[in-house]
Amino acid sequence: MLDGILQGAGTALSAYNILMVAIGCFAGTFIGMLPGLGPISAIALMIPITYGMDPSSGLILIAGVYYGAIFGGSTSSILINAPGVAGTVASSFDGYPMAKNGHAGKALAIAAYSSFSGGTIAAIFLLFAAPALASVSLSFQSSDYFALMVLGLTAVAAFAGKGKFLKAAIMTVFGLMLATVGSDSDSGIARFTFGRLDLIDGISFLLLAMAAFALSEALMNVLESHQTTKEEEEELKKDIGSLRLTREEVKEMIPTIGRSSVLGFFVGVLPGAGATIASFLAYGMERSIASVKEKLNFGKGSIKGLAAPESANNAACSGSFVPLLTLGIPGSGTTAIILGALISYGIQPGPTMYVDNPELFWSVIISMYIGNLVLLVLNLPLIPYIAKLLTLPKQLLLPLIIFFSLVGVYLVTFNNFDIYMMTIFAVVALFLRIVDFPMAPMILGFILGGMMENNLRRALTISDGSLSFLWERPITLSILIITVILLLVPLFGEFSAKIRKKKEN
Repeated sequence: MLDGILQGAGTALSAYNILMVAIGCFAGTFIGMLPGLGPISAIALMIPITYGMDPSSGLILIAGVYYGAIFGGSTSSILINAPGVAGTVASSFDGYPMAKNGHAGKALAIAAYSSFSGGTIAAIFLLFAAPALASVSLSFQSSDYFALMVLGLTAVAAFAGKGKFLKAAIMTVFGLMLATVGSDSDSGIARFTFGRLDLIDGISFLLLAMAAFALSEALMNVLESHQTTKEEEEELKKDIGSLRLTREEVKEMIPTIGRSSVLGFFVGVLPGAGATIASFLAYGMERSIASVKEKLNFGKGSIKGLAAPESANNAACSGSFVPLLTLGIPGSGTTAIILGALISYGIQPGPTMYVDNPELFWSVIISMYIGNLVLLVLNLPLIPYIAKLLTLPKQLLLPLIIFFSLVGVYLVTFNNFDIYMMTIFAVVALFLRIVDFPMAPMILGFILGGMMENNLRRALTISDGSLSFLWERPITLSILIITVILLLVPLFGEFSAKIRKKKEN
């Protein structure tokens, strides 16, 4: 193993491969910032370019594009509330309020440091534990995944403000309902399509995210009558470029980054889970364990609320390479494209890959350290310039947001129907926001809904229709117990606080 690591280090640290990492990170960051062009599109664009390269260099370039695109997606989430990549939706919950409050530079700096730390911690895990973790990820079955999705839904509480849990729950159910639109994956029967062929494939995540966040945000700004004064504009411009974090803020971030990175990596190792679930779980976990005072700050520009999903989504990206490289199983759409690229190079990933192709296996892992460093070095100096986007006058910025949202969605399917549907969703989202319904639980329900249904169906088929799978498998039972504890602890806290208050009175 040590010989393999040394071989990989020699390959990854060659000048040519370092250049490939830098190009991949830069291209990925730029593509990730554009709504509609997520990591899948970015990697698909890179595959023809890498055909003539050495497999190690090609995969190093593709891996750089992958985590660069996730990083770029965070930038658009924070600055204009347009999360074009599902894994960066949770970053907008606190990143965008920070940007709106005149701390865009600080929000981007927190995202950069958290992503770097999350990616680096995950790469260390990957280096030392990849072969061993492969067997753990294989032990997960449909019932375990179903329990994991149920655990993910407990994050709804994290997106509900005080006294708004019912509204958050209603929006989650709405998201779960939207996830059922389209043809049934088993029987092929069309569900809730109203005879429209355009809805056979279901509703696109990008369409829903753009309508709920970017387009409805632009419409809200149009409706708002508040005009910023010249003094306010000057103050905004002065604060936007500030990247400095105080010692207290760094202290606040470090434990969050540590917890979220570990959680993100292990969620990324599970095939089918990925960066999106990792970021939502990390956000929910941080809010659950936060103090009462800190909880009030979530959704309004909390440092922990931004650092948690940013660490987790980057750590999950590195974690997703474990099943791909060690088992040959792609854990997500993005790693499926990478698997296709590997096979086209004549390499079959699997349990013997790190023995048969140690140079390729270890060089990709070591290049992740370099890639995270490159992302930090590339992006930190650019933050003041990127953040200047927010200083554009509203008359120019709002049409740009609307343009990128509409074009981003249209470029994915080239279907006019998606534009009409997105506009309808945006108007509905605008109404719901005015009456104070949160959008995040709907996105959470939509993302988890399809996966929950498929895993529940498979688990029921395996257990012959019996619900005994909920308590017969130790992993499933453990995850469900954790879910119940997470739900009961806040209720118990509130109940005991009421009792104390009564006694004091």
